[in-house]
Amino acid sequence: MQKKAFVFPIESDKSFVTLFAQVQEPLKAFTVCLRVYTALTRPYSLFSYATRTQSNEILLFKYKSGVYSVSVGGSDAYFKTPEKSYAPMHFCISWESSSGIVELWVDGRPMVRTSLKKGYTVGAGASIILGQEQDSFAGNFDTNQSLVGDIGEVNMWDFVLSPVEINSVYNGKAFSANVLNWQELSYEAQGEVFVKTQLWT
Repeated sequence: MQKKAFVFPIESDKSFVTLFAQVQEPLKAFTVCLRVYTALTRPYSLFSYATRTQSNEILLFKYKSGVYSVSVGGSDAYFKTPEKSYAPMHFCISWESSSGIVELWVDGRPMVRTSLKKGYTVGAGASIILGQEQDSFAGNFDTNQSLVGDIGEVNMWDFVLSPVEINSVYNGKAFSANVLNWQELSYEAQGEVFVKTQLWT
């Protein structure tokens, strides 16, 4: 998937990409990074990780203009973010069980940290979906929450990246991710989804 992106050209509840994790163990920490390019103004899902007992085990979601939500174990944190029009945006989210601290980075800049689910363990055996938000395991999608646009450079680690490492990822110097690795991605696409050359450099 080097220099490639998934393109979701139409609004739909039937178009999505399932990602297959390289490691399927319970998580005491994680970092997820990705890049997205969309003109949507309504809410939409950027990254949905569901287990059979919790549909919002990990969720990165555009809640409204200037606000993104990060969910861990069904609990939500909201971040005010800078708005950009018609430009690709880079996101990283991280969380650790020991402190409950959750971070959101937008285009290499950290938002103010908050706390979620201290002491929690993220479940294994996940369904990981791009393009839709799971209201049940691997399904129950809503057209009005679907992504229309491009998404790429999706990587996930089972630990919290340092600020230096996150900036390296943002600048395109991603080191090997051990849960989801964009360079060696295992995936299955359904519906109107296409793999095209990425539009960003």
